[in-house]
Amino acid sequence: MDIRSLTASQNYDALRPATEPVANPSSAEKLAGSVVQDFASTLQQSEEIAMQSMTGDVDPHALVQALAQTELAVETAVTVRNKVVEAYQEILRMPI
Repeated sequence: MDIRSLTASQNYDALRPATEPVANPSSAEKLAGSVVQDFASTLQQSEEIAMQSMTGDVDPHALVQALAQTELAVETAVTVRNKVVEAYQEILRMPI
């Protein structure tokens, strides 16, 4: 039995974890995470302003601005979703 091959395989196993890729978030993932956080914070701020307007703590102009920002954010999210679905459907239609 050749001991060198046994030692080589043990060394290979010891080095294997070092060769596996490290999961680093890409810039697209960071951008998507940032967009989702901005979307959530916009909705939360608008909800807070709406609740404050019910008690009379906020003027109607601030409420209208918050609702307009929320409407724009939701429309943007729906548009992005539609584009993603459209791209997915295009991929499914591609011949193999």
